[in-house]
Amino acid sequence: MDLSGHGGLQTLRVDAADGVVTVTIHRPEARNSINAVLLEELHAVLDAVEADARQQLIVLRGQPGTFCTGMDFDEVSTLRPDATAAEQEVLTRPYMRLLRRMATMSRVIISHVDGEVLAGGVGFVAASDLVVATPRSRFSLSEVLWGLMPAMVIPYLIRRVGYQPAYRMALTTQPVSAEAALAMNLVDEVSDSPELALRRLKVRLSRVQPATVGNLKRYFRQVWVLSDEVEELAVSEISRLMVHGDFQKNLRDFVEHQLLPWEAKDR
Repeated sequence: MDLSGHGGLQTLRVDAADGVVTVTIHRPEARNSINAVLLEELHAVLDAVEADARQQLIVLRGQPGTFCTGMDFDEVSTLRPDATAAEQEVLTRPYMRLLRRMATMSRVIISHVDGEVLAGGVGFVAASDLVVATPRSRFSLSEVLWGLMPAMVIPYLIRRVGYQPAYRMALTTQPVSAEAALAMNLVDEVSDSPELALRRLKVRLSRVQPATVGNLKRYFRQVWVLSDEVEELAVSEISRLMVHGDFQKNLRDFVEHQLLPWEAKDR
């Protein structure tokens, strides 16, 4: 992949300059939701970065006002109750593998957040090395409202913010403001001028060799309990729930009638 341009990508815009690869999620028609193509293209970009020794830093960003809103419901709604394990995991396994790559690869990943972050988008933030957000940014785990749980996000969110804050976000589904996210360590800096904050970080981080970054990430993973078994449990649990009758009904009500679960219940 040519990192100097878009390279035929459908869901991303990629630019590389001075050792920094800026990856912009570009699905405005779907509020930057996550589909199989997006996951495939993000993995391809990480492959290209790892193959290019000149690239030291990745900045992941969204559209103004929307970072990422989680799984694409239109795509998930095609899952059948009798789907095979491979069909159930068409989104979940590549997503879990992506979070692990972000957290372990020998490049620094900064999430530049401006606006709404929902569900799986919170996982991208939690798996990043550093997060810079604008004051209008909001973070929310909405899965339980739909009969799901943020199973794959939680291991990385707990690693970042601790058990109770992660549990509270998952249980209450209440949005977390940028300032609250800063206080709970989900965000590292809140700035009205995020580009200035990013430039400061780029200067500092450019002095650290990728091999050292990789060693540091591997060491931190070893001292923090985030095992292969935990990740496998997360994939199997969310894949099971995605084909469950309750979630599928909620999904159909929304996709076909634009009814949220609690609205459909009151009909």
